[in-house]
Amino acid sequence: MGAGVRGLRGRSGLDKVDLHTRWTLSAMVWVGVAVQSALSLSRPVRASAAPWLIVAVCLLAVFQGAHATRMTSTALDAYLGRTAVRHGQLRLGGALLAVNLVATEWLAQNAGPGGFPRLWMALGGAVMPFATWFCLSVRLRTAVLAHVALLAAGCGVCAFAGSRVRVLDLLVSVGLWGGWTVVGSRCSARTLDVMWKLRETRDVQALLAVAEERLRFGRDMHDVLGRNLAVIALKSELAVELAQRGRAEAVDQMVEVQRIARASQQEIREVVRGYREADLRTELAGAQSVLRAAGIECGIEGGAGAGLPAPVQSALGWVVREAATNVLRHGDPRRCTIWLGTTADAVVLDMENDGAEEAAVKAGAGGSGLAGLRERLGTLDGSLDAGPAGDGLFRLTATIPVPRPRTAPLREER
Repeated sequence: MGAGVRGLRGRSGLDKVDLHTRWTLSAMVWVGVAVQSALSLSRPVRASAAPWLIVAVCLLAVFQGAHATRMTSTALDAYLGRTAVRHGQLRLGGALLAVNLVATEWLAQNAGPGGFPRLWMALGGAVMPFATWFCLSVRLRTAVLAHVALLAAGCGVCAFAGSRVRVLDLLVSVGLWGGWTVVGSRCSARTLDVMWKLRETRDVQALLAVAEERLRFGRDMHDVLGRNLAVIALKSELAVELAQRGRAEAVDQMVEVQRIARASQQEIREVVRGYREADLRTELAGAQSVLRAAGIECGIEGGAGAGLPAPVQSALGWVVREAATNVLRHGDPRRCTIWLGTTADAVVLDMENDGAEEAAVKAGAGGSGLAGLRERLGTLDGSLDAGPAGDGLFRLTATIPVPRPRTAPLREER
């Protein structure tokens, strides 16, 4: 007993509920067996009847209870979708119920003086073991139809025999006890099924959270390293050319490469910790500085979004970072324009550059960086459009719905 209690203490809350439900359903089975057996043993039989009739009825009830207990656990697993109930078991259970009902009725017919005043309770006890697991093995509609069919058949037999009292007994026993058993068993199983589905939902949510964190980490690593590595490559090439010409500026370029590499290390640490947020003003200034260092004229119009909410500024900061990286990687641009402003109900960021060749446009539009930006903007109900704008131009437009601020807008609509 102590080991069982310790085992119960080691179970999770849902496992305890599962075990409690199985015990409750099994208890319903044996309550019916106990009621039928107690009433059968309490009634003497006529001398003309075999004395072993009472013992036979009680043994039959116990055998039906043992079969019903085993089937209750199987039927509950079938209801939860873990296994299936075989048709042979259904037929065996139905045969045991029919024999038990006939034997109980026979015992009532051969009762001694005083008759069998609580026959309806004995019949109800015979029905409970079968109804407990049968209603879990089939659909609810089938269980109800079987319940009604059993009730109608019993009442028809009694009415044909001319016993109105037996008809009343069957109505009370099969109708009341059987109906209560069906409803109670289905409700218990349904509650357990809902709890298991909630557990599965929680497990799925945990897996999705892990997957989302992996996507976030990969997206942030791409966004952080993409531009910095592109700048390092450009400045390293410039330093090599300057060194070959004997120019002292090569040292300055390598110092800048060293500074960017150290900054990248710090950004990677922050990404791993999950604390990094892109600052729009910093990203705008950094993009302008990097593009100009690469020989690309870069102009910023419309302000730096000082009045925007922090999540919007962070999302647009990532857009600026990724777009600047694409400008450096693809095509041969000479000019880039960044415009930030508001419309009636949204904030819009436009980045447009020239020198976008067709192959470079396809590479930039289909890369993982833009897909990551769409995911970031999607969390704010925003959108991202990127593609050629004609005459060798490439345009990237990010739109995020934002209520119009009470202060002055960043810039009027173009």
